[in-house]
Amino acid sequence: MKKQRSFFDSGRTMDLSYRLKALDSLEKVIKKYDAELCSALYSDLGKSRAETYMCEAGLTLSELRYVKRHIRRWSRTHSVRTPLAQFHAKSFTVSEPYGVVLIMSPWNYPVLLSLEPLIGAIAAGNCCIVKPSAYSPAVSGLLARMLKEAFPEEYVAVVEGGRQENQSLLEQKFDYIFFTGGVKVGKMVMEKASAPLKPVTLGLGGKRPCIVDHTANLKLAARRLVFGKYLNCGQTCVAPDYVLAERGIKEELLNYIKQEIVRQYGEHPLSNPDYGKMVNRRHFERVLGLIDSDKLVHGGETDADSLQIAPAVLDGVAGTDPVMQEEIFGPLLPILTVDSMDEAYEFVRQRPKPLALYLFTGDRKEEERFLKRVPFGGGCVNDTIIHLATSNMGFGGVGNSGMGSYHGKKSFETFSHEKSVVKKYTWLDLPMRYQPYSAWKEKAVRMFVR
Repeated sequence: MKKQRSFFDSGRTMDLSYRLKALDSLEKVIKKYDAELCSALYSDLGKSRAETYMCEAGLTLSELRYVKRHIRRWSRTHSVRTPLAQFHAKSFTVSEPYGVVLIMSPWNYPVLLSLEPLIGAIAAGNCCIVKPSAYSPAVSGLLARMLKEAFPEEYVAVVEGGRQENQSLLEQKFDYIFFTGGVKVGKMVMEKASAPLKPVTLGLGGKRPCIVDHTANLKLAARRLVFGKYLNCGQTCVAPDYVLAERGIKEELLNYIKQEIVRQYGEHPLSNPDYGKMVNRRHFERVLGLIDSDKLVHGGETDADSLQIAPAVLDGVAGTDPVMQEEIFGPLLPILTVDSMDEAYEFVRQRPKPLALYLFTGDRKEEERFLKRVPFGGGCVNDTIIHLATSNMGFGGVGNSGMGSYHGKKSFETFSHEKSVVKKYTWLDLPMRYQPYSAWKEKAVRMFVR
């Protein structure tokens, strides 16, 4: 912390060329360690090479290149209109970095969710400490090596470890904290940041609904739903957590979902070399505990040695069932039946605001109702999870699912403070604002300020 504070105070990170070189260094090291990233992610989560590039390294590189293309424009002083009452003056905004920031990342996408925020922090001109999750030790160790090779520790450093290290870091005087993870730890992070009034971004979780109505393309909905749900074995913060299906189409949708699971993962998913695993024994046992055998209609086979659970589907689920009381974060899909879209609408609105919402419909009025009147962080119409795979839109939660957003320009803004400045010229000084006040001054103020 002392080294980084001193380095930031030197002003080197304010230089745009320095930041661009830093982003170049990060890009080079990601490419250099491509094979080792694949090995580390396979060790921690059983991720295939294709999934590793699609959802981790590839997305990170895409974000990095996008930021490099736009950072010059974002970093400029931006002029804004000056009110006539402030004549003669110039108004503008200036972005400045916060200083020394902390990025705490989770285990489920340990590369993407460590490096994407880091890209924004570097682009904005900050020094940064990255704290990966102890639950993904292979990736954590590799990130420490990669970032040590790319940057001096007084600029960017990695702190490995578990709860003790987390607690120690949260006691430090960071200028900004960026946290992605569970609600429980997120509340602790915010509590720690509240005493010194430090700003935070929280990316949390919760239950994420997927609503399917009678106007949807059911076969395509099932295909895209299965992809989003079982990607990374369901260990995705924006994976569909449960389905609300209209009664008239539920059975047909369920049949398509079963077919898609077989088509995408095979008759025996646990033998599929590209199908991953639960991150650890505790998580494996927790997800198993959510499977109600009386409602299991597909899959759910397990291998305790490899910590694998086959894609599972539960039918006839009620809102009061145990599986609906917590975020699943595993390859388990509960299907609830509703009699109408009104019932689905009320079901979602009566629960905490989700990080993501997915709506499969061909009805424009239903689309408008859910998009405009149901609070959620982000989502898709007629697809799942892909809304986070773009640098052109911010990604973040609302309410219990988090606060703040990032990706692309939003990342730069998240790690920057925007100063509003008025430069007043001296050749003219309007006297109407100064005492002693008079009738003509009040008349002038009313003319200009309205």
